[in-house]
Amino acid sequence: MTAAAARRDRTHYLYLAVIAAVLIGITVGFAAPGVAVELKPIGTGFVNLIKMMISPIIFCTIVLGVGSVRKAAKVGAVGGLALGYFMVMSTVALAIGLVVGNILEPGSGLHLTEATRHAGAKQAAGASESTADFLLGIIPKTMVSAFTEGQVLQTLLIALLVGFALQAMGSAGEPVLRGIGHIQKLVFRILSMVMWAAPVGAFGAIAAVVGETGTDALKSLAVIMVGFYITCALFVFVVLGTLLRLLAGVNIFRLLKYLGREFLLILSTSSSETALPRLIAKMEHLGVSRSVAGITVPTGYSFNLDGTAIYLTMSSLFIANAMGSPLSAGQQISLLLFMIVASKGAAGVTGAGLATLAGGLQSHRPELVDGVGLIVGIDRFMSEARALTNFAGNAVATVLVGTWTKEIDTARVEEVLAGRIPFDEVTFAASDPHGPVPEQPEKQQVTLAKEPVAAEVPEAREPATP
Repeated sequence: MTAAAARRDRTHYLYLAVIAAVLIGITVGFAAPGVAVELKPIGTGFVNLIKMMISPIIFCTIVLGVGSVRKAAKVGAVGGLALGYFMVMSTVALAIGLVVGNILEPGSGLHLTEATRHAGAKQAAGASESTADFLLGIIPKTMVSAFTEGQVLQTLLIALLVGFALQAMGSAGEPVLRGIGHIQKLVFRILSMVMWAAPVGAFGAIAAVVGETGTDALKSLAVIMVGFYITCALFVFVVLGTLLRLLAGVNIFRLLKYLGREFLLILSTSSSETALPRLIAKMEHLGVSRSVAGITVPTGYSFNLDGTAIYLTMSSLFIANAMGSPLSAGQQISLLLFMIVASKGAAGVTGAGLATLAGGLQSHRPELVDGVGLIVGIDRFMSEARALTNFAGNAVATVLVGTWTKEIDTARVEEVLAGRIPFDEVTFAASDPHGPVPEQPEKQQVTLAKEPVAAEVPEAREPATP
């Protein structure tokens, strides 16, 4: 326990260093913008290091979760509940974005310049593909390419197939499951090593964005940015917080405090994907079963993007107002229905929301695409709120799905959120040896039950030997 405490102390200083690096990066961005822009590859490199670990972590987690479940229908129930919840909450988030956008009426008074027109066209050129292409893109070219191309849904598909295959093999598949379990420990250990580069990555990412945008864009577009942040906060604390309290009995503030380090990592990199592996590990540590966490979290990163949904509708209204072509009530409803589908193709990475917005407008209202350039300057700052909201939404979804499927240890949830079973930042596991991990107590009981029997047999026969 002493060694574990020492490890936790060191990681505590690591995240303090991240905060310091962010502040230094902001200072450098304002003091020397030219130099700061050149630091962008540092931040990109750190994000790529984290993304490098996502596919193997998702694969190991899902294979172990699905392969250890006796009934395949159980996995289908988890996936069905998760997808149903994602669809409902994404629609609610889109509707909230429309309501707030109509109240604030952002964009009025701004003018479209030739530079912003070209910026919008550039984003539209790299926009997301059609729904059919998105669905076909879930199928990888080969089983190996699912890992090399870094596609979350492709990895999810391969992991589910392998998990179901091992499930069908029965006892013959147990050695493979044990081997994958060891690989998972290795991958998590590598991830904990990569995390020590977080301060450097945060410094490069923040310095570059401050150096690129400065304060001009913030002054002219403060209304939509502040309104977007407030809307995301209300969605998380009011909508998600109420659902979490009523359906799972968990306080949203305690859950977000438990995930505090992940939020700091997202804030410094502007990508919720950097925290995906840690969210899976922390949800398992919280008491959610491995199968629920392994299926809900990766799926949610493509289908449960609440922050992106709010962003899409608010930004659409902003662009329409700025271009002098406000959307009517019927057009807003039509756009809402279109964005319900379009938002499902957005990945949890930096800039994907902007590309999805451009793609949605290009398909629905082509005359508004040029206006996307108006928010390019502040998209990086709005990306922070998008990523934080997406992450919070997926954390809440995992707890709720675990509650509905009765695959969550409520007693352990209370102990973990109270801090009595700390999360080990080195091994990504419970540092408390007496923590209520489901498999361990059963094994200990079997062992203790056998020992008295072995001890009683010699004592019963010894008197008869003479």
